[in-house]
Parts: sequence; C-alpha cells; structure tokens
Amino acid sequence: MAVTRSELREKVMTILYQISLYTSNKIEFDIDTIISENIEIENEFVKEMVYGVITYKDTLDEIANKLLSNWTIDRLDSMGREILRMGIYEMKYTDTPDLVVINEAIELAKKYSDDSVRKMINAVLDKLINEK
Repeated sequence: MAVTRSELREKVMTILYQISLYTSNKIEFDIDTIISENIEIENEFVKEMVYGVITYKDTLDEIANKLLSNWTIDRLDSMGREILRMGIYEMKYTDTPDLVVINEAIELAKKYSDDSVRKMINAVLDKLINEK
C-alpha cells in the first residue's frame, strides 16, 4: 500500500519530536535507527526532511523567530515547533509548492497542536511566502 506525502510528513514530525525529546533528555540516539523504527520502508523524502530540519535547525529557528510576532519558536508546544520547522525547511529548501507546504503544516497543526499554535504557524508561513 502506497503511503501519501501527508502520511510521510506526519512520520517526519513524529521522528523530529522523538529526536527533540532524546536531545532535551540527553539520551543518545541514532537518527537512522529512529527513522527505521517509524517507517517500514526506506524513504528518501523522510530522510531528506529529517536530516534537513536537523541540519538547518538554527537557521529555521532564526527565520521563525524573525517572523513570529512578539513570540519565539521555543515558546511553541513541541509538536508545533517541529511542524513549523518542517514547513520553513520545505519552503526554503525543496521544490514543494508553497501552498502545499502551508496546507500540510496546517493539517498537522490541527491534529497535534492547539488553535493558537496553528494560527501562528499559518502566519509565519504566509509571511515567508511574501518574503520570497
């Protein structure tokens, strides 16, 4: 059964969330092991997104902090933070159409964050489009 990009993004969010928990609790981990524990088959999209967000985390956070109004990314809930990082990464570093990125991020935020976080994610990604 084929896995949709939406389902893959949800896996990426889960993997990034797991990595953030391990990091904050100073637990050693291997990224590839976490990926393989969360997705049955090798998937380049998942790997690219996970490694991309991890590699550019500081840059993504800088962009988010610049675009958040009177707020910082570290004040968002854990899932919201990862969804926003994923959205910014995908807009800046992949060929995915901006509207697809925003829609996917909003759908994840509806499912995993509260309404205020969803609105912040939407606002940041909208501002990012306008900066392009």
